[in-house]
Amino acid sequence: MSEADERGFGRAAQSEVYRAGLSGVHPKVPVDGGALERAAKKTLSPAAFAYLAGGAGAEATMAANRAAFDRWRVWPRVLRDVSKRDLSIDLLGRRRATPFVLSPIGVAEMAHPEADVAVGRAAATLGVPYVLSNQASRPMEEVAAQMRDASFWFQLYWSRSDELNASFVRRAEALGCEAIVVTLDTSLLGWRTRDLDVAYLPFTRGLGIAQYTSDPVFAELVRDRVAAGGEAGPRPRVTPTLLASALSIARSGSRTQLVDGGVADALRSPLPRAAVETFLDVFSDPSLTWDDLASLREWTSLPILLKGVVHPADAARALDSGIDGIVVSNHGGRQIDGAVATLDALPGVLERVGGRIPVLLDSGVRGGADAFKALALGATAVGIGRPYAYGLAVAGAEGVREVVRNHIAELDLTMALAGRTSIDAIGRDALTAAP
Repeated sequence: MSEADERGFGRAAQSEVYRAGLSGVHPKVPVDGGALERAAKKTLSPAAFAYLAGGAGAEATMAANRAAFDRWRVWPRVLRDVSKRDLSIDLLGRRRATPFVLSPIGVAEMAHPEADVAVGRAAATLGVPYVLSNQASRPMEEVAAQMRDASFWFQLYWSRSDELNASFVRRAEALGCEAIVVTLDTSLLGWRTRDLDVAYLPFTRGLGIAQYTSDPVFAELVRDRVAAGGEAGPRPRVTPTLLASALSIARSGSRTQLVDGGVADALRSPLPRAAVETFLDVFSDPSLTWDDLASLREWTSLPILLKGVVHPADAARALDSGIDGIVVSNHGGRQIDGAVATLDALPGVLERVGGRIPVLLDSGVRGGADAFKALALGATAVGIGRPYAYGLAVAGAEGVREVVRNHIAELDLTMALAGRTSIDAIGRDALTAAP
């Protein structure tokens, strides 16, 4: 039996850190959330940090997400036997080791060259489901191969091409994906001031579109575009930045179904640049309605979750549509400035759902104590987002592992110190409103 089994995950994590300290070895990433973000900022380019860390407008929604957690206090109980704790939950027909899920984060190559593959390896090590991003830097096939039998889900951004949507879903299902998570709050790109200030959108530079360039349906769309003479769009002024972007696009194209040769062939080919323009054309569909979701049931038999639901009426409509789960999320505050905080929205959604389907929460979670509060208010599971991206930037796969380990460890210790021994035992009575 491992130390984690005997003494609990939290004490095992503490022991790992403190024993390594005897040899002068410190954690690869800062444990404190603020210090972790600052360390990532030092590692990342200004544009990459703006993209990963920024939110919409004045970032009031990001602040609201954090303030919502601060409005609750854990209410400890003492003199209870908490020597054994069980962090496992039932979710989508499987017993999961912890109540955490790694939320999808796009363009991971901005944080680390191994990108989504590194995240997948870390998630597999800890038994935490990883929601593969639609805007990935590596094709889902590469990530799935690294994760082997570990749990992963797939995030779907509903594009203008149903053939492409169906292809993504079928590829994911063929790889052993366990669920499809449809992100609904990005039908248009939010007003992201940090990105606008640096005039930087990674997709225009061929970043974060690996699911597309590795897809046969998308490849055909690109070839059709070139054949019709619409490969390049407006011709920008040639600058060092443009040349660097062209090389990035070519490298991406040389690893896809678009170009058979290497980077040199991709630089000469119109297809990689046409792929970017095609992506920009098909990326999202603002005309999407509830009626369109019926198509997804034709494409897959996997469980379907809707991500971005924050209104009780939408939760009720999801139930009526036969959806298998909801993710209460405001996209980490990246889409609407001044939107409702996810933790504030959670109780209303839960009341409307009435326990009939799982309700997950993400946006604003910065540690295990936050997760405890979300679980106490009724969330089935909790998504980790920006923190693991920062860990990826600082120390690759090991950085992701440490960040997720720290979340699990803090949740375990918070449970014990609050007098709770299982996730089911964490209820509303474990919290009190802040004065």
